[in-house]
Amino acid sequence: MTATADMPLLFTPLTIKSVTIPNRIMVSPMCQYHSIDGAPTGWQAAHLGRLAMGAPGIMFGEETAVEARGRKTYECAGIWQDRHIPLYRQLTDFQKSLGTVPAVQLGHCGRKAGCNGAVKDWAPLGPEDAAEGRPPWPGLAPSAIPYGPGFMAPKAMDAGDMRAVLDAFYEATRRALEAGYEIVEIHGAHGYLLHQFVSPVTNRRNDAYGGNEDNRMRFVSEVIEAVRAHWPAHKPLFLRLSVQDDAGWGPAENVRLARRVKAL
Repeated sequence: MTATADMPLLFTPLTIKSVTIPNRIMVSPMCQYHSIDGAPTGWQAAHLGRLAMGAPGIMFGEETAVEARGRKTYECAGIWQDRHIPLYRQLTDFQKSLGTVPAVQLGHCGRKAGCNGAVKDWAPLGPEDAAEGRPPWPGLAPSAIPYGPGFMAPKAMDAGDMRAVLDAFYEATRRALEAGYEIVEIHGAHGYLLHQFVSPVTNRRNDAYGGNEDNRMRFVSEVIEAVRAHWPAHKPLFLRLSVQDDAGWGPAENVRLARRVKAL
């Protein structure tokens, strides 16, 4: 089907690799802060069902952590255990039954770990939260620079930490495939872990993963390779980037990163 005067391009199908999307409307990933130990609940089913009424071509659920320490809050979504697979499968089967393409965004929050949700404006978890059984936890980051006042200093990642995160992305991709997702997006924006690596503000390393721009892009490339190792070549793989962060990472840098990862 092609666009006509009676059928705007927005409402025509689009094929990306083997996936045909019924129209060009996409629901972006939106954190709901209603998961329990990473698992989706009835909230997500109701949320997606409401959005599906608009018949979008692609429907993302929310940013989904690849490991427990890679989520911002206790209520963030995750896919770090095999028990999560059938729960997400219920959602993807539901989405497909409504004619939309289910997509998942895989991410790791890095140094943004250990905070409250949107109701408390993402304030860092403190002693009062710990007293209620919700203690803060240290995140991982390229350098040990706290996210903000009151946040715990993250651990500067060593080789073992990097390997663990790469394995987490790999396993999360396997689970996403088994859960029925048709599109995977890697979260490399919004101050999350991969954005922290490429930024000269948050990456102060002096090894092969820091310093010059090429080194700062290295871990992003390795994550993409880990995901590609399990994600079928015939299915779409997206990478989300912050085009301009006003802190040393802008359009020109994104173009260079995009060219680098496209060649992988």
